[in-house]
Amino acid sequence: MHVHAYAATTPGETLMPFSYTLPPLGDKQVDIAVESCGICHSDLSMWHNHWGITQYPFVPGHEVIGTIAAVGAAVTQLQVGQRVGLGWFSHSCGHCHSCMTGDHNLCQTAEQTIVGRHGGFANVVRAYEEWAIPLPEGLDPVSAGPMFCGGITVFNPIVQHDIKPTDHVGVIGIGGLGHLALKFLRAWGCAVTAFTSTAAKAEEARRLGADRIIDSRDPAALGAAANSLDMILCTANANLDWGLYLAALRPKGRLHFVGVVPDAIATHAFPLIAGQKSLSGSPLGSPATTQQMLEFAARHGIAPEVETFTLDRVNEALAHLESGKARYRIVLQQGVAGAS
Repeated sequence: MHVHAYAATTPGETLMPFSYTLPPLGDKQVDIAVESCGICHSDLSMWHNHWGITQYPFVPGHEVIGTIAAVGAAVTQLQVGQRVGLGWFSHSCGHCHSCMTGDHNLCQTAEQTIVGRHGGFANVVRAYEEWAIPLPEGLDPVSAGPMFCGGITVFNPIVQHDIKPTDHVGVIGIGGLGHLALKFLRAWGCAVTAFTSTAAKAEEARRLGADRIIDSRDPAALGAAANSLDMILCTANANLDWGLYLAALRPKGRLHFVGVVPDAIATHAFPLIAGQKSLSGSPLGSPATTQQMLEFAARHGIAPEVETFTLDRVNEALAHLESGKARYRIVLQQGVAGAS
């Protein structure tokens, strides 16, 4: 299979047309004809090699929507022509303890779609069957790509930590992850608080699902939120006064991280002990949880808010995301661009 893609050959370099040939299809592998691919901040981090694991030439893209173009001899659950999505993971071993207990996303040898292999800024991307997740009929394929990274990243903690419709949940950061968290939590039935440092986002946050808005730059406002939340989901990539957020939790509350904050998370042990509170984090979710998320999203009409660019405008799209102006996710399409 000959693939046409866009790649960088050095950190942060302009992506240019790049072609490569895939080896013969493995028994449990599928080739996906890419229709669209979201751009995530993780693509930016990998492009610049911020994490020190990027291999060049580097083809980004791990929020893929496409149709199955070819299946391996042992593939049983997918058919040619079926529309699927592919996220951060493209393979897991299937036999370690994590995989055998349903936590494929915690597999220590999992293959990552843009680590050590080429991703979805291309006409074709390859994956193993278990991570190519069928897309429900009710979801728009143009906007669905970001659900396979941003969406599952914020949905997974709701499931993992047994969030109830009666719970009060806070979301720090109203961006690519946070805007989806607000939508999911509203549909879940929770009372939702949005913490944002951007006053202009207050009304947007209410539209997206927040019942209460707190200015994250205002210590007095944060202090007034003390003992009011069962969980706070941090989607931001910023250093904050974590003691104030821990104080906003009720006893047995949880401060959960899905955003990669730059520095160590500094706090005192006593508030954790006295209130039996927790600090935690999570990566995306298993294939089963991803399917559950997609079905929930289709049932409740939940979709990312996206801006679209054609694939040949990939560098313009990357610059738009890097500028912080994206509202709220960016999707590359093989066809005509627009906004939705």
